[in-house]
Amino acid sequence: MSKVIFYPLGNADCCLIKTDTGNLFAFDYADMKNPDDRYDTRMALRASFKEDIGWPENKSIDVLAVTHGDNDHVRKISEAFWLQHAAKYQDADRIKFTDLWVPAALLVEEGSDDDTRIIRQEARHRFWNKSGIRVFSRPEHLKEWIQKQGKNFDDYKHLIIDAGRTVPNVDLSTHGIEFFVHSPFAERVEDGLLDRNDNCLVMQATIRSGGRDTRFLITADSVSAWLSKIVTITRAHGNEHRLAWDIFKLPHHCSYRSMAEEKGDFKTQPTPEFDWLLSQGTERSVMVSTSWEIPSETTDQPPHLQTYRRYKETADALDADLVVTMEHPSKHNPKRVFIDVGGNGATLKRETSATGSAVFTTPSPRVG
Repeated sequence: MSKVIFYPLGNADCCLIKTDTGNLFAFDYADMKNPDDRYDTRMALRASFKEDIGWPENKSIDVLAVTHGDNDHVRKISEAFWLQHAAKYQDADRIKFTDLWVPAALLVEEGSDDDTRIIRQEARHRFWNKSGIRVFSRPEHLKEWIQKQGKNFDDYKHLIIDAGRTVPNVDLSTHGIEFFVHSPFAERVEDGLLDRNDNCLVMQATIRSGGRDTRFLITADSVSAWLSKIVTITRAHGNEHRLAWDIFKLPHHCSYRSMAEEKGDFKTQPTPEFDWLLSQGTERSVMVSTSWEIPSETTDQPPHLQTYRRYKETADALDADLVVTMEHPSKHNPKRVFIDVGGNGATLKRETSATGSAVFTTPSPRVG
């Protein structure tokens, strides 16, 4: 049985996919816990992540995908992972990864700092060495940047993956999973700055397990206008099935900005495109908000109560589980969100002890 695991990190992301074939794919890694604050209920990510990959018997994962370079998606990557570009990141206690997946924005951006700068250096090292990296962009958008570095574009274009196709060399028959790329359509602006949310990785993962294909929509922090563009383009190409979902990672920590331009007084009214996207969920699906607990009143920062109410409508209509990572299984003691993926589709479980044991919270079997 395959698994999808989310971690309680506040408004931050880390997701681990474990397939039947033993392959491991991580999307983002942000260790946000303050060890000096005894009231901080966020999970100390490193120990739990290592446990979930099978450390110390297994010390590596197949793919580390960084959806974009914001701190809440990369914090302490430089402490947890074995990086090729500098010896100081290569001690034996670090997790290795075979391939690094990044949007082109992370590769070309200047002026970044902290862990964003370090993962950018790792991405550039792997890219110039033509090994262990996939960069997501329209190839022509990187051509000028590559040539400015004095390099031949043709030597590197095989490392660049355009939207509208599946990631090469990762397939259902061999790995039990495939990834269809929706975004980014990487664009640079004149001053060299980038809107990371408009250039983040958005993918549909199809996980094959138990004779069934389960669709997982990975949305990162994409905003409303960008998601509307994704929906419009995907439908125009007759690829509606590539936006179907059995697991839906709510974008941008349940922010209204991913659903619409306005928050709304009581409930966020989604754009027509986002409303259509919500309708692509299957019955008894699982929706996950990687966020702080849902507030009881309106707030400036996500998660937004009004937006959660709209997601709750979809969850109720689909008889779906709607999970908030910092509320699962309780607000006072949040733990990992385990989703089993098998012949019954996506089945929510909950962690019951520090050892990571879990019990079913969603009945099975499923129909359809």
